[in-house]
Amino acid sequence: MRLNGEEIAGLAPYEINRRGLSRSFQITNIFHRLSVFENLRCAVLWSLGYQYSFWHRLAELRDARERAEAVLEQIGLTHRHDAAAGTLTYAEQRALEIGITIAGGADVILLDEPTAGMSRSESDHAVDLIRKVTVGKTLVMVEHDMSVVFGLADRISVLVYGEVIATDTPEAIRNNRRVKEAYLGTTLDANDAANEAESAGAH
Repeated sequence: MRLNGEEIAGLAPYEINRRGLSRSFQITNIFHRLSVFENLRCAVLWSLGYQYSFWHRLAELRDARERAEAVLEQIGLTHRHDAAAGTLTYAEQRALEIGITIAGGADVILLDEPTAGMSRSESDHAVDLIRKVTVGKTLVMVEHDMSVVFGLADRISVLVYGEVIATDTPEAIRNNRRVKEAYLGTTLDANDAANEAESAGAH
């Protein structure tokens, strides 16, 4: 497995992160007792390779502070700057975690069901946020909400019981008969099934 042309298989997670890949988890993973700003600053410092020590005053690390402030604005939580992360709403915590994921400036972002547990309006807001903060980056996402997938993806792979049944553009996936059958419960008629089998055999 390569990242930007460099072999990363076998590297520790922190080593992969510092080479430009960052990920979030399905379960929110933040420091609940730290402020929103401190959560972001920790992420920036970690990506830069800083280590905490008695002799290292974090408040004086201007580059980390400025980067954290910029991300805070990107994710729309400037009004929660000093709030403990544990006091945020669920949607705000997810936004913070997305901010933590991008804070180090990674080129490749992995998101695991970023809208899980959200209402439709919260999910729509999260899609807008993800689209905004991942401009110019490669986004790889696992997601079961089809509206989220179609709202973000340029290319989609559909898995059924661990098997990839289709990989294509959103429009092609939307009209793919096998995908419709798997996710919408429709059944192919005999002619359609034969055509599908013939098409699969041709490839």
